[in-house]
Amino acid sequence: MEIKIQAIHFDATEQLRTFIEKKVTKLEKTFEDIQKVDVQLKVVKPATAMNKEASLTVGVPGQKLFVEKVCDTFEESIDECVDSMKVQLTKFKEKLRDR
Repeated sequence: MEIKIQAIHFDATEQLRTFIEKKVTKLEKTFEDIQKVDVQLKVVKPATAMNKEASLTVGVPGQKLFVEKVCDTFEESIDECVDSMKVQLTKFKEKLRDR
């Protein structure tokens, strides 16, 4: 699985990148056939609370799944993204089984 992390308008720390890779790698337990994961981080309206936006695009065979969350910290938004992506991957896996 290939993981690409993109920080828009700021530099992500090594600690944040490690955290993201650790969390995203856990998605493989839900669905083994993930080909590529794109993570985008951006700060929306810098002077307000709830301004850290993370989006996850997961490439699975024949489809792309997308999740986007806005929270106080990037860690929190990545956590929420990974949680809702697990739900999407589970549903996708069920559809594959039904065929």
